[in-house]
Amino acid sequence: MDVLSDAIGVMRTGRPHSTEIRKHAPWGVRSEPFSGAGFHVVLEGTCWLIPPTGAAIALRVGDVVCLPHGCGHALADSPSTSLTGAHSASLREMAPSADDGAGATTVLLCGAYTLDRTRPHPLFEELPEVIHLPSRLGHRTPLHVAVNLLGDEIANPDHGTEAVVSAVLDIMLLYILRAWLDEQADDGLATGWAATLRDPAISAALRHIHQEPAGPWTVEALGAKAGLSRAAFSRRFTSLVGKPPLGYLTWWRMTLAARLLSDSDKPLQTVAQSTGYASEFAFAKAFKREYGLAPGRYRQQSRR
Repeated sequence: MDVLSDAIGVMRTGRPHSTEIRKHAPWGVRSEPFSGAGFHVVLEGTCWLIPPTGAAIALRVGDVVCLPHGCGHALADSPSTSLTGAHSASLREMAPSADDGAGATTVLLCGAYTLDRTRPHPLFEELPEVIHLPSRLGHRTPLHVAVNLLGDEIANPDHGTEAVVSAVLDIMLLYILRAWLDEQADDGLATGWAATLRDPAISAALRHIHQEPAGPWTVEALGAKAGLSRAAFSRRFTSLVGKPPLGYLTWWRMTLAARLLSDSDKPLQTVAQSTGYASEFAFAKAFKREYGLAPGRYRQQSRR
């Protein structure tokens, strides 16, 4: 596994959904904040995204906009168009309605993901409220291929469409975040996790932590994987990640343990071994220190 895949995987719940929406000017729809992430792609025409703060963003064909924190926002044919009453984030409520006009047509491909935000990865927390990826010829080809595949599957459903749409939506979220991270580096703006994933030494150590979370890791062993001395590795890791190496390792182990307790019926001993603890007692002590609850109690509460 890699950091980006794990950061999303540990938060993803339920099934993502998507639909194609056709609106006619003048139109404007407001969506309330929701516990998840969403995206919009302009397939035809133009429109504006109106974020909760800051200036409205003009969108044209091929533009992709992602709302990783599910912030409230509006979409309209013009920033001056009156918006309909507050809606939930349901994509169905954005379908054509009696409020639509008879003017220029805008076609949007919209999708939404449900996320468990009780334990977000710090990479995800650093993302801005709105990620705007303007369409540029020759740029982000994999993302646009996924958009085309998703649009075609929704427009022409067939056997297995539900599974195809779900899989492509997960791919799209990864492509969107990858494109944003790459854009930060290309513009020389990379900080935080965008810079961390570009650092060969630290990304190598992180890759080993995520591939073998139960491994008998020490600062020296991780430093060797990074090709750095213990002291140099510890300084660079802490500076970029925001936690010392073993602090991040423990945090990630506990995050995986919480997910296993919530989503599986594996015995506590198995969960302990999967996350690098030789005994159930040592695991329970570390887990309670992190979450304030014993593992069994946490499992019961998460199931409710």
